[in-house]
Amino acid sequence: MAKEYLLVDGYNIIFAWEDLRDLADDNLEAARVKLADILCNYQGFKKNEVILVFDGHKFRGNPGSIYHYNNIDIVYTKEAISADQFIETVVQQMGRSYNIRVATSDALEQVIILGKGATRVTARELKAEIRAVEKSIEETYKKKVSNKRNSLIDNLSDEMAELLEKMRLDDSK
Repeated sequence: MAKEYLLVDGYNIIFAWEDLRDLADDNLEAARVKLADILCNYQGFKKNEVILVFDGHKFRGNPGSIYHYNNIDIVYTKEAISADQFIETVVQQMGRSYNIRVATSDALEQVIILGKGATRVTARELKAEIRAVEKSIEETYKKKVSNKRNSLIDNLSDEMAELLEKMRLDDSK
């Protein structure tokens, strides 16, 4: 099975999700970090490669940058290259060799990436996937915690547990 990549059009998702859009109205950087953190949790559960792409094309002299953030990669495109163009280039180069999904609600972008071999995920679909992953993580955690007793005696050395048990039995007489 081919390795799976998820390319996320960062600003498109931020402004499509109400909670992130509201946060971006106050602090765009905080919205970018929150989206990155959400995608890190998602990636940790799904074990796919996640690349979060932000437009940097409107900033004169911007050389662009790519850096690793926890378990995902974040790309800020360089001057004159939009996130859409960057995503299209990646899909063109890798589209048939890998399973590539692109998260964007840009209708034109969806048509272009479909033609190059990737599949599309709308902002709404991505949010639903993330909610399902969060629910699975929560259920897994609850099962793990509920199956584990946490009594005092379970956390003592054998010697100390034996001593306390002896004291308990002596007191019951």
